[in-house]
Amino acid sequence: MTWGTSQTEFCYDIRKKGFKRLQELSFSYYDKTAVGWIMARMTSDTNKLGDIFAWGLVDLVWGTTLMVIMMGMMLFLNVKLALLALTVVPILIMVSLYFQKRILKSYRVVRKTNSRITGAFNEGITGAHTTKTLVREDDNLEEFCELTDTMYSSSVRAAILSSVYLPLILVLGSVGTGIVLWYGGKGVMMEALSYGTLVAFISYTIQFFGPVFEVARVIAEFQNGQAAAERIMSLVETNPEIKDSKESLAKYGDMMHPRRDFWPEMNGEISFKNVTFTYNGGEKVLENFNLDIKAGEKVALIGETGSGKSTIVNLACRFYEPTEGEILIDGVEYRKRPQLWLHSNLGYVLQTPHLFSGTVRENIAYGRLNATEEDIQKAAKLVNAHQFIQDLENNYDTEVGEGGGKLSTGQKQLVSFARAILADPRIFVLDEATSSVDTETEQKIQEAIQTVLEGRTSFIIAHRLSTIRNADRILVIDKGKVIEEGKHSELLKLKGRYHRLYTNQFMDEQVNINGET
Repeated sequence: MTWGTSQTEFCYDIRKKGFKRLQELSFSYYDKTAVGWIMARMTSDTNKLGDIFAWGLVDLVWGTTLMVIMMGMMLFLNVKLALLALTVVPILIMVSLYFQKRILKSYRVVRKTNSRITGAFNEGITGAHTTKTLVREDDNLEEFCELTDTMYSSSVRAAILSSVYLPLILVLGSVGTGIVLWYGGKGVMMEALSYGTLVAFISYTIQFFGPVFEVARVIAEFQNGQAAAERIMSLVETNPEIKDSKESLAKYGDMMHPRRDFWPEMNGEISFKNVTFTYNGGEKVLENFNLDIKAGEKVALIGETGSGKSTIVNLACRFYEPTEGEILIDGVEYRKRPQLWLHSNLGYVLQTPHLFSGTVRENIAYGRLNATEEDIQKAAKLVNAHQFIQDLENNYDTEVGEGGGKLSTGQKQLVSFARAILADPRIFVLDEATSSVDTETEQKIQEAIQTVLEGRTSFIIAHRLSTIRNADRILVIDKGKVIEEGKHSELLKLKGRYHRLYTNQFMDEQVNINGET
């Protein structure tokens, strides 16, 4: 096996472990970790570490082995001269430690800045429309130049330190050889040492200090590798905040090796029992929250931004776990069951749908990879997506582009809806699923909701109250508490918060309609 192959396998193993860990990490990790931070570790940092591991390790082993052999030969020929030659070694070690510390510090700044540059590229690409509309091209370029200047200055600093360090090692090696020549020459003149022994000893000394220079060069490179390794390991060794219990792992398997045959059937009954929750130890979002949801019940959550609607749903889906209290699914505390069991029974449609690169068919099939063509089309028909897919250039084989960029927002939403339905989940979440689509698409989704959500426990978060009128129960949330609860007609009779929100929204819609006409 060549070292090039070894380098490739090393990078492959690191990336594989890193990607596996990314699948296992909790939502909270992605909430507080920048995309550029992750990308830099899995690309440039891994490549840097792979290069140094493959080639630097060879040079280090070769140089150290040769040094040991030459040291043994020197001690065998003349112990006194050998000890004189080695007097510079402690100085070499001190110089190496001094420069290693400073070179490592510079390379840490380089690797950190590289992450920020990767993040800037990511934001520049994904935020191109915003940049154009706000005319921020010059400002963005200036900010990017500041980052590259920081990386440039740190890289130059590390290069200067290395360029000073290596000649110093060479000089100290020459000093050691000079000491041998000085004392050995005196020994030859005093006939205490033969000329042949001195020549052989000097040869061994030169061969000893030659690898010392090579090892010093490798050590300087290792500082860059250490900076990269620290950053990679900070990802690979990150522990998920939400973990399955040992009992659950033993009985049901882990996320990568599930024992699905042992999974219980889910009915979808959900209960919050005295649940308190805070994000990252901050202000409490929920406190002693209680809620019982029957299996198959459609529950709508409305309220102002920050009222706790999404938190309730995220806790129910176990994307986060309660700080205090417990959540029961089918009467069992859900931490006693595996995360994958719950997530496999979950359908989630977001406000901003995300599609993967590939065809429409492949994106729908993500909901169930072994689905047949009939299953895929049936799911598309259920959500009223089949017609627009048939009108596409290649029907179900049409490429959607990165992030679904070749489809409209409404079309992406319908495809993501079909994908969720194909998984046949027991719990369904619609999180502002109609807020970013046109009226016609919203009508299609509303029609699909009535059919698709039948018999499934459902959470519907919506600002458009027309979406939730047919919910079994509507909860008005304010500061983490349920202040009103009931059906649409019941809440209108209360003349409370819901009545005010609905009336204001209805009047706004009428104004818009009259304005258009």
